[in-house]
Amino acid sequence: MKKAIYALILPLVVVGGLVFANREIKNEKSAPKPLSAAEMKAELKKWEATPEGIRFKKWKASPEGQKVLAGAAKIKKQTSASTNMEAVVTSLSLPPGSRLGFGVMVRINGDDYILSFGLENANEFQQMHSLKVNDKIIIRSHFVSYAPKYSYPIVSGDYVEQDGRIIYKRAPRKGGC
Repeated sequence: MKKAIYALILPLVVVGGLVFANREIKNEKSAPKPLSAAEMKAELKKWEATPEGIRFKKWKASPEGQKVLAGAAKIKKQTSASTNMEAVVTSLSLPPGSRLGFGVMVRINGDDYILSFGLENANEFQQMHSLKVNDKIIIRSHFVSYAPKYSYPIVSGDYVEQDGRIIYKRAPRKGGC
């Protein structure tokens, strides 16, 4: 009888020890502390000295880079406030070689932009596929980015409306801000 009890308790002790040890390992892998402003500046300086950083600085100074930066600056106010922007669809496909997922090309205030939505999953963009070239849409975004690989600023699509009906609205992130 004693042997049977010991045989049952021993595995419980071993499993409990493993669970406790695993929890301690997970706690040790907590998120790194955010960098201070001085540390961020030092990391940026270090990155700017790398070949990628040098290439990026050259691109920013080039006429093509200046055009992209000017386009991004033109709509910065609307994206910061996430206000409505009128756009016209100019192409239903992204530039060749782009790795932005699903998106379309749009013209906002006379400048061309990549309107990117991210990776396509399930039926999330089903209504977006009904768009045609020269369709007028209303978009909202919270973020504009740029990269040397692309000749256009990249607008992250959060909301798209056509003829008064919502055809896309980004789902809020779960467990985040």
